[in-house]
Amino acid sequence: MAEEKFLTVRDAAAILGVTEKEVVDLVDKGTLSAYKIGGIYLRFKKEQIFEVKKHIHPVSPKPEPLVDYPVSDRFSDFFYFNDFYIIAVLVIAILIFAIFRG
Repeated sequence: MAEEKFLTVRDAAAILGVTEKEVVDLVDKGTLSAYKIGGIYLRFKKEQIFEVKKHIHPVSPKPEPLVDYPVSDRFSDFFYFNDFYIIAVLVIAILIFAIFRG
């Protein structure tokens, strides 16, 4: 008789198309049956996962609608996040100019 192979949380998440945390949440809610091996690790039977897959539909987050992002906000964000690099390049350019000029 062949041994039955149990699947890990990661395998179950891949089959169901959800995250590993959502798989654990399904187990906590009682939607998905799980087995503990060694008292710690959750394992699942493949048949039970496919049975649950028929009844659940993973909820994917809705993409945010595209909003108009004004050019002035783009420039201010660019300088806000890159001010150190801009100042560093200017200081290096001034130092190089000073070295080669004199």
